[in-house]
Amino acid sequence: MKTRIVTAAVGLCILAIVLAFFDTVLFDLALALICLIGIHEVYSAMGFGRRQWYLFAAAVPYTLLIMLSSSAAVRALVLPASFLVVLFYNICLIANHGTLDFGRLAGFVYFGGVIVFCFYSLVHLKRVLPPEKFGCDAIYFILLVLCFAWGGDTSAYFAGRAFGRHKLAPIVSPHKTVEGAIGGVVGSMAAGVLVTFAYSLLDGSFPLLTVEVTARGYLAILALGAVASVLGILGDLFASAVKRQVGIKDYGTIFPGHGGILDRFDSVMFIAPFVSIAVRHFFYLLAR
Repeated sequence: MKTRIVTAAVGLCILAIVLAFFDTVLFDLALALICLIGIHEVYSAMGFGRRQWYLFAAAVPYTLLIMLSSSAAVRALVLPASFLVVLFYNICLIANHGTLDFGRLAGFVYFGGVIVFCFYSLVHLKRVLPPEKFGCDAIYFILLVLCFAWGGDTSAYFAGRAFGRHKLAPIVSPHKTVEGAIGGVVGSMAAGVLVTFAYSLLDGSFPLLTVEVTARGYLAILALGAVASVLGILGDLFASAVKRQVGIKDYGTIFPGHGGILDRFDSVMFIAPFVSIAVRHFFYLLAR
C-alpha cells in the first residue's frame, strides 16, 4: 500500500506538470507518449517481440499524427494515413501468414485504436474549448474525467473490501463485487461534485469555468458521474478480460504497485470519449 501511495503522489505531480503546459504542443506530445507506451504494452501483451518490430513502428507516426491533429492541415492527413496504416497491416498478414497470428494482430490493432481514441478525446477537449474563449474549462473537464475514473476505482476498492458479497464478473475479475461497483458509482458522482465545488471556490480569484454551474449543473455532473462510473467499470473489465486471455497479470511495471499505463488508465478508456462528447453537445446547455 505504501508503494502504491508514493507512486500515486509522484503521478499526480507529473500530471500537474503536464497540465502546466496545457496550452502548448508539449501537452499533446505528453499525451502521445503516454498513448504510445500503452500501445507498446498491448504489443507485448499480444506476444509480439523484436521480430515483429514493424507492427509497433507503424503505430508510432500514426499515433503522433492523431494526437497532434489540432491544426486543420494535420487533420487533413488523418484519412489517407488511416488507409495506409490499415493497408500496411493487411500486407503484413499476407506476407507473414505462416508466422503472424491474425487474432493477435487484430487484438493489437483494435486495442491500440481504443487507446488512441481515449487519449485523443482529451486533445479534442483542448481543441473544441480553446483557452482564449473558454478559459480553463478544458483543464477542468480533463480533471473531471480523471476524478470520475480514479475516484470510482478507489471507492469501489474500499466498498468492495467492506461490503463485497456478490461477485460482479467472477471469471474476468474475481475480486470485483456488485457492492464495490455500487460504491464506485457513488464515488465517481461524489468526486465530480467535489472537484466542481473546488473549482467554484477558486473561480472568484482565478477565472476557471466560463459558465456558472447552477443546481442544474450539479445534477448534470451527478448524471455524468453515474454513467462515467459504469463505463469505467466496463473499461476495467475489458482490460482484465484481455489480460486473462493472454495470460498476464499486469500490462507493465512503469508504476510500481500499480502496473503499467493500461493498468492505471483502463477505467479512463471509455470515460474520456463519453465526457468529451457530453461536454461538447450537452453540458453548457444543462449547466445553466
